[in-house]
Amino acid sequence: MSYVKDPSLAAQGRLNIEIAEKRMGALLQVRERFVQEKPFAGVTIGMALHVTKETAVLVKTLTAGGAKVSITGCNPLSTQDDVAAALAEENDVMVWAYKGETKEDYYRFLTAVIGTEPHITIDDGCDLVSEIHKHHPHMLPRLLGGCEETTTGIIRLRSMERDGALKIPMIAVNDNKTKHLMDNYYGTGQSTFDGILRSTNLLIAGKAVVILGYGSCGKGVAMRAKGLGAQVIITEVDAFAALQAAMDGHRVMRMDDAAPVGDLFITVTGDLHVIRYEHMETMKDGAVMANAGHFDCEIDMETLEKKAKRKRRVRHYLDEYVLPSGRVIYVAGEGRLVNLASAEGHPSEVMSLSFCGQALACEYLVKNKGTLKPTVITLPPEIDDFIAGLQLEAMGVEIDTLTEEQRKYLASWEEGT
Repeated sequence: MSYVKDPSLAAQGRLNIEIAEKRMGALLQVRERFVQEKPFAGVTIGMALHVTKETAVLVKTLTAGGAKVSITGCNPLSTQDDVAAALAEENDVMVWAYKGETKEDYYRFLTAVIGTEPHITIDDGCDLVSEIHKHHPHMLPRLLGGCEETTTGIIRLRSMERDGALKIPMIAVNDNKTKHLMDNYYGTGQSTFDGILRSTNLLIAGKAVVILGYGSCGKGVAMRAKGLGAQVIITEVDAFAALQAAMDGHRVMRMDDAAPVGDLFITVTGDLHVIRYEHMETMKDGAVMANAGHFDCEIDMETLEKKAKRKRRVRHYLDEYVLPSGRVIYVAGEGRLVNLASAEGHPSEVMSLSFCGQALACEYLVKNKGTLKPTVITLPPEIDDFIAGLQLEAMGVEIDTLTEEQRKYLASWEEGT
């Protein structure tokens, strides 16, 4: 039943998964317990995630716990075809994914995952859950709930909750402290520049790098840009985030003012058309645009495609557009997630923590079957702390514990000066 681009790539995919496993010690500790306890016996888990070597380690962790898994991609350009081929050979796994999916195949594959009648969903961007609510509502009573990986998906889920449209409990794995720290901050920062450099081979030092958005992901991108020697410019609509960017030493300005100044533009807002064609018209000749947000709507690619005089692919996922003025601008990764379109996504160590959160969230849904309300839920802090402890152990880091005297002091209100 699986659909992948080239089954002959499976051997390379298995090697890449093996390397990823060696760097995902925290998740492997969770797998060891799952092997013994089989928390997902009789449970089917449907997934719409980036089909990468790290995701494969999560899939194998869930099947080790007794689950049957069906998976498709959550972005047309993020699938690693060798990994998809390797997963298709696994027992209890069905996969529909290939890099460069058409829009029709993208939604056809989501429907295929829904057709496996999952008890739990794992989403990155909320497309799977959204499709179930809109087109397969008969599935809702069967679902124990779902888990969401990214900020964009949480924004959509909270909108569904406000509108009274959300009918199942959804765990905001994205909101785990461990996920925000490792995935959004450290992971996005490194992998975004990995993708940009693979596409452009651009020298970052001395360049004016405009980062649109200063949330956790924007902060991580800004840190890496500064470390590479860039002049960092931040655009924001949130006053507190803009204030923090200014206090962190970055220039903060409106996008209208930043557009003629920037050499490299990186969107990381989760919003629509933060780079518009009117901005592109004022950019320098040779300016580069890249998107590190989940969907390909942050850069107004549709208008650029219509207005540009010419377009050609000049490097690995780098497209050159000639504007009516004669100036040239470049887009990396087709305006999609540049870290996955042009590179391999976050390092395995980063995804180990995110996927510990996904695995333990699935277990939480099973353990609390029938007791959770159809809202957006954050995992208990002790689970987040447990994940952090697993990673420290994997890194060989030891920390102190409170003495009994210290516990009593922290629990008492009577001690004073």
